[in-house]
Amino acid sequence: MADVLTKETTGAPGVAQSNANTTKTSPAASVKAEKSQTIGYIIYFLFGVIEILFIFRLIFKLTGANPASGFVSFIYSLTQIFIAPFAGIFPQATTPGVVTTAVLEPATLIAIVVYVVLAWVITQLVVILSGRKKDTA
Repeated sequence: MADVLTKETTGAPGVAQSNANTTKTSPAASVKAEKSQTIGYIIYFLFGVIEILFIFRLIFKLTGANPASGFVSFIYSLTQIFIAPFAGIFPQATTPGVVTTAVLEPATLIAIVVYVVLAWVITQLVVILSGRKKDTA
């Protein structure tokens, strides 16, 4: 007859048990990792708010919103300082309409991309400086 091999397992079926691969972190390292994660969340939140303001600016420019309106003027003035480094890279495209003039402002599009990348770079720098290791599992 055929020989039957049996394998003895301990623990719950389907659960891999490996004590060699588990790592223990000290409470201080855990607190430091939590702080760096919190800082990362704050950075993403702040840059997210800036990005939302850029999107409002882009929509207002594209639709020819009245710059004399209080809210539109507020958005334009608030975002102007962040857009200024990118102004003049590409010319603005304007389309005159019956009532308003639509403006495609490439500086806003470039700023959106640059600030997303900048937020990611800053959060990665925080992770590196905190000494937190990423999970590779």
